[in-house]
Amino acid sequence: MIHDQTAATPAAWDDPSVASAPQGTRLLAVKRTAHFPDGLTLTSGERVAPLDVAYETFGTLSARRDNAILIVHALTGDSHCAGVYSEHDAKAGWWDPLIGPGKAFDTNKYFIVCSNNLGGCQGTTGPSSINPATGQRYGLSFPVITIRDIVNTQKLLLEHLGIERLLCVSGGSMGGMVTLEWAAAYPHCVSSIIPVSTSARLSPQGIAFSEVERQAIISDPKWNNGAYDPDDPPASGLAVARMIAHITYLSSESMQLKFGRRRRAGSGVTQFGDRFEIENYLHYQGTRFVERFDANSYLYLTKAMDFYDLAEGCASLEEGAARIRCKALFVAFRSDWLFAPRETAELVDALRANGRDVEFHEIESAYGHDAFLVEYPKYAYLIERFLERVYRFYNR
Repeated sequence: MIHDQTAATPAAWDDPSVASAPQGTRLLAVKRTAHFPDGLTLTSGERVAPLDVAYETFGTLSARRDNAILIVHALTGDSHCAGVYSEHDAKAGWWDPLIGPGKAFDTNKYFIVCSNNLGGCQGTTGPSSINPATGQRYGLSFPVITIRDIVNTQKLLLEHLGIERLLCVSGGSMGGMVTLEWAAAYPHCVSSIIPVSTSARLSPQGIAFSEVERQAIISDPKWNNGAYDPDDPPASGLAVARMIAHITYLSSESMQLKFGRRRRAGSGVTQFGDRFEIENYLHYQGTRFVERFDANSYLYLTKAMDFYDLAEGCASLEEGAARIRCKALFVAFRSDWLFAPRETAELVDALRANGRDVEFHEIESAYGHDAFLVEYPKYAYLIERFLERVYRFYNR
């Protein structure tokens, strides 16, 4: 249940896709970078070279190299999925409640890998990186990327780490799409998947919101056709894009319970008077987002998510789902309307029609799409139980 946060302050509004409150043992995280001079050929035929991939690991890779789990971040996340960089950090990685000793993704048992996605801006090559051919930032000269390209980048990293097969791949939202594509593209490399709050394709409504978000950025004069000054980016447009996105991450119920129609005295900045608390929340999220994310990366990554369709080139979803052969655990949340449970259920039905071993749990929650970054106690035990079953199956 969500409690009415009458005295909520911006400190209580931190984006859960970026950081969480440390729980249990505080893992110390180290961000590393793998450098690939020859780069990667994309599905478009274009090549990104050289290629840097930022990543973090937790736990120990077994002698048989059979306990590796890949964690995939959502749209604007990063490789910092768990732990803290120093004992003084107030916030831990975005899935810290699930990753660590004795947690669902138990680092006493499993070797966890998480990388920043291709096209991002937290250490992996993307539009804000320097194009070696020009000495300038790529901007819009960066090639269009797909979910498969993100998977192929991760595969390159895993090969670099000496990992040929994954015990599991897991991620939420767009990370769930990457998870699905791993199982479909490389079935021989994946023993199981745990897609959370995701579906085989984004709905037309979801695509519509993505386009409005992109237009907010493009319409900002400072965007300058993607060739903006990094010290003077299209901050207004990017902030509005994030405000729109956060509307899709919440539910009507959570907005009512967290904010209602409360107004904060003295918060007005125009002649229209005090802002409603929900307005303050959205402005806060937009302002904070501009401090950490690149506008062009946002354009590229939202488009990659929009284009993804597990059944692309197939006559039906059932045919597309047939490419996935591994065991799967799907988790959805009742109030999520960006990736609605019924859409997850459609994919689960398609997999079961192909005789696949699939679990599906629809969790009761009022938190909307954000639930997968908030409601940990409601599904952590499902992950723990599923992984134990998968590990036992492959180590009989």
